[in-house]
Amino acid sequence: MRQAVFIGGNPEGEPDLGALMKQIADGDEHAFGRLYESVSGPVFGIVRAVVRDVAQSEEVTQEVLVEVWRHAADYRPERGSVMNWVLTLAHRRAVDRVRSVVASTAREERVAARERLPEFDVTEAEVEARQEREDVVRCLQTLTELQRESITLAYYQGLTYREVAERLSASLGTVKTRMRDGLIRLRDCLGVAT
Repeated sequence: MRQAVFIGGNPEGEPDLGALMKQIADGDEHAFGRLYESVSGPVFGIVRAVVRDVAQSEEVTQEVLVEVWRHAADYRPERGSVMNWVLTLAHRRAVDRVRSVVASTAREERVAARERLPEFDVTEAEVEARQEREDVVRCLQTLTELQRESITLAYYQGLTYREVAERLSASLGTVKTRMRDGLIRLRDCLGVAT
């Protein structure tokens, strides 16, 4: 059996939600009870479709209906029907809840991941750093005197190419070439992949 669809007015027996909203704005609890009966089912349906969890859907539905009670005076009939206004509030509140749950879950996962990270081993880091220094010193010994001095002045004393050239009484081009060749030899000696 098909049900009649009412366009414009309210079907027989259904309350005028617009009139109820005016009464609710004036603090009429009985009017709110009648509005509640009319909209709570559709509100729960919208919220449940977004939130999915039954318990949270019930909470959000309750929050929406409390918001309707508190902000009934904010309803503007020229912007749409009462049902659309209430369902819009419900959808927004449901989306906010999902976002909040997702953000909370992400925070908890980050905290759990940090707690699972192994402790930083200072001794191991010091041993590795010492080994790296020894490897660099060993590989520096394989360079020519000019390469070793150029690299040492540039990287350990922070001198520019020009300052290194002046210090070693060599041409700028010679210093640049020796440093490039020396760095290539260091890279190969240390086994650094490029």
